[in-house]
This record gives sequence, structure tokens and C-alpha cells, in this order.
Amino acid sequence: MDREFLTDLFAGFGPVTIRRMFSGFGISADGINFALALRSGLYLRADEASFARFEEAGSKPFSYETRARTMTVRSYWQVPAHLFDDTDEFAAWARDAFAAAQRAALSKRTSKKRAAPRSEAVPARGRSKSGATKTAAKKTKPVKTGKVAKNVAKSVGKGAETAPTGRKARSATAVRGRTSRAASSRTR
Repeated sequence: MDREFLTDLFAGFGPVTIRRMFSGFGISADGINFALALRSGLYLRADEASFARFEEAGSKPFSYETRARTMTVRSYWQVPAHLFDDTDEFAAWARDAFAAAQRAALSKRTSKKRAAPRSEAVPARGRSKSGATKTAAKKTKPVKTGKVAKNVAKSVGKGAETAPTGRKARSATAVRGRTSRAASSRTR
């Protein structure tokens, strides 16, 4: 089925938008997809109200095969062959399919509104399984008072910008010097 054929077929329904989708086309009106034109045929949207009508006409739901099994999508049913000859009856079926698509879109929107907020359904971070919140207070490390801390205090008190001296300061400098020398020797 090509785009021109679909445009002519849906002319009795009204203006439609036809877009490339999967191995064929998606047909929509007012931004709601209600028909699929694929290699395997033309499918209209259906719901509980229209399943019986499609079954009486001898239609089958859309299905496709995966590696493991055949998947059946009951929301789209193949258009009965006799509708291709009668454009007025096809337009009526297309209007029913559009109404089914509108009902599905409406129920989808209302179910999202009724859904519980995620924070109530799943415990948030910082909560235990029982629902009690963890304490948010940060633990602070005790201040070390050694030669390094005293030297820093002295240099801050004097206003001088000298680095602290002492065993810890020297070992940190030595480590930094070793790593920079090691890194520079690797790049050579």
C-alpha cells in the first residue's frame, strides 16, 4: 500500500496524517494514531467495544513473530477485505477505530493522574525498609593537633604564607615529588 492509496481510502473519513512507521505507515488524526498500514495489511485500532465486530467480519488481530514466539497485539485488527470496495462503510469503521484510539488515549491520561506519587510507592533515599528516616547530620572529624596543625596556626597567626613544616608535611611533599618524577619518566 502506498501513500496515495491510503489517502484515497481515508478520504471519506476526513483529513489524516500518514507517517512512515516500522515497515509501513502510521495513520493518525488530531495527533492520535488509529491505523497501521504494514506489509501484512491494513489494521484499525480496536477496543473492548469493537472486538466483536472485527471477529464477526472474520478479521484477526495484528501479530508478529519474535525469535521465541508469536506476539499478538489485540489493539489493532486487520481491516476486512470487503471494506476496500465500500468507502462509506470503511469510513464508518475508521471513525469507530478513531473513537477507540481516543478512548485509549483518554484512559491512559486519567490512569497517570490517578497513579500514586512515586515517593509514596517506593521508599526514597535515606529511608530504611521500615520507613524511618536516617539522620541527616554530618559527622565531623576531630581536628588533629600535631606539629602540622600548630605550624599552620602559627603561619596563619603571623600572616605569613609559608607551608607547614614537620614530618607529615615533608612526607607529603616527598610523595608528591616521587609521583611527579615517576609520571614524567613514563612519558619520556
